[in-house]
Amino acid sequence: MFDAPALTVDLDAYFRRIDYDGPREPTLATLRAITLKHPDAIPFENLDVLLGRGISIVPADIDAKLIGAGRGGYCYEQNGLLKRVLTALGFQVEGLMARVQWMQAEGAPARPRSHMVLGVSIDGETWLADSGFGGCVLTGPLRLFSGDVQDTPHGAFRIVDVEHGGVAERQVQANLSGKWAPLYQVAKGAWADIDYEQVNFYTYTHPSSHFTWSMTVGRSTPTARYALKNNRFTHRDVTGAVVEQRDLSAGELEAVLRDVIGLPVAPDWTPVLEKVVAWGTPA
Repeated sequence: MFDAPALTVDLDAYFRRIDYDGPREPTLATLRAITLKHPDAIPFENLDVLLGRGISIVPADIDAKLIGAGRGGYCYEQNGLLKRVLTALGFQVEGLMARVQWMQAEGAPARPRSHMVLGVSIDGETWLADSGFGGCVLTGPLRLFSGDVQDTPHGAFRIVDVEHGGVAERQVQANLSGKWAPLYQVAKGAWADIDYEQVNFYTYTHPSSHFTWSMTVGRSTPTARYALKNNRFTHRDVTGAVVEQRDLSAGELEAVLRDVIGLPVAPDWTPVLEKVVAWGTPA
């Protein structure tokens, strides 16, 4: 049962979690600082799905997990938390939905909208903020309705007009070694918090959701991006160039989750990590 979410959040606890001690005014500089620090401190991960626990997006549960327990989460948890933080700081924030296209084969059927992002209004302009997109997470906000190339601490992005089924959307693209790769298409129109409950349930239960049959983990530090797809570990620098890529044993996987990603690995994760290694790297 989904309870109506309170917009309150313990800002002091959140800022300790992300190691932020800067200004708390609702300015673009504050937004940039928070969206850089958040994905460094709070990794993207779907371990609870693979552990059979499901994902609660009730605010108190998100805060207990991501702030109190030192865990990470996926988009509804990450951006749900970020939305409440920004709102508490005085920002005007809307929840939006996007259609993921990242790493999708050319010509593949369109996916339903399943990714939560945020639209943050500052001085009459809408900025896209997203702390919940795995190994290619935004580490700085983007002007949602600008077609210019926009630099972030982890490379250049642009957002272009596209159409899907006669509906206008904005496609976010990342510059990967000189080639523009689509991440997702953002639909216009805000979603109420309660609207995410159904798609969240789909995401952690439906067999077509890759979160139910593969492990996805990511952390973006000020100098690097780290990603795990099952047992395939990839380390990129801030330009997107691959520094290291290799397949890990179960023991190595546990060490990377603990020492590189920063997750509090628990003993009951071991069977899941062994299963992940047996699955290998998805095609």
